[in-house]
Amino acid sequence: MLSNIGVPGLILILILALVIFGPNKLPELGRAVGSTLKEFKKATKELVDDTGKEVIEAEQVIEESTESVKQ
Repeated sequence: MLSNIGVPGLILILILALVIFGPNKLPELGRAVGSTLKEFKKATKELVDDTGKEVIEAEQVIEESTESVKQ
């Protein structure tokens, strides 16, 4: 969807943002979007890490239970 915008579309969006928000608000808006993306990326990474830890723990439990069955 965003790959179809192109350079002229981006320029139009930037001009509209400048007209709507003004030159004083654009840096604040950019910082807010940047911090939001940073928090989203951090939360996603934590979720993936937690899931990975749970998978490793589950594999260990399965390994232990198969070893006890073999004995």
